Amino acid sequence: MLIAVDKVRAAADDKKREYRVEELAEAAGITTRTLRFYRERKLLQPPRKEGRIAWYGEEHLARLRMIGELLERGHTLGGIAELIGAGESGRDVAELIGLEAAIVAPWSDETPVRLDWDELSAVFGDQLTEENTAESISQGFISVDDDGITHVSRRLMDATTALVAEGVPLSAVLDASRRTQEHVDAIAEVFVDLVGEHLLGALAGDAPLPPGEAARLTERIVRVRPLARTVVDAQFALAMDRRVQADYDDLLRQRRETDPDA
Repeated sequence: MLIAVDKVRAAADDKKREYRVEELAEAAGITTRTLRFYRERKLLQPPRKEGRIAWYGEEHLARLRMIGELLERGHTLGGIAELIGAGESGRDVAELIGLEAAIVAPWSDETPVRLDWDELSAVFGDQLTEENTAESISQGFISVDDDGITHVSRRLMDATTALVAEGVPLSAVLDASRRTQEHVDAIAEVFVDLVGEHLLGALAGDAPLPPGEAARLTERIVRVRPLARTVVDAQFALAMDRRVQADYDDLLRQRRETDPDA
């Protein structure tokens, strides 16, 4: 029992730990000069003063770590100051960061694949032309170096090689890919507009978000993302049903016209 009490006290003491400037900078992995610069930019809360000594707490260390994380994500100091200002106006900075992460999180989970020139020649033969390579680069699928290529998606690469193996020319596959890309870009724009207008409209205004609103928006974004993929998949399947049936009916009509006995 005494050991448990000691652990609780130790944890409480650790939470109350205070740092001098040099100690705080070392704990945060920055220089004292950088720390003072953050203070001047009002990115850091004022310390507790005890005479001429400034004491910093765990909340200051947490703020410095958050600043470092945001800088690694590509935020500017000005943008970080705005986020912090929003948090101090009643919005939780952590919630805002979580909302940003949910909005810009990648939709694709594709695995890149690396192929050398011998492997590519074995698959595509004389279809491995400069024109087809340039088209693949133009569509953003491959990067090329002296030893071969890296394709952004193993699934797309496997589908391409399978289609070529079935007798579809590589140039035709790339043409279909470009046309498909145009349509899916338009579909993506529809969903971005939908979410922006009906879910994230509050972000377009100048008024601060109410407390907890960023967290609620994050949860909605997380729920909606898989729904968008479900809608696109279902719509594509239904469209294929309609198109295949229409083309098949047209083929039967043509055969009846040319051969009444068929």
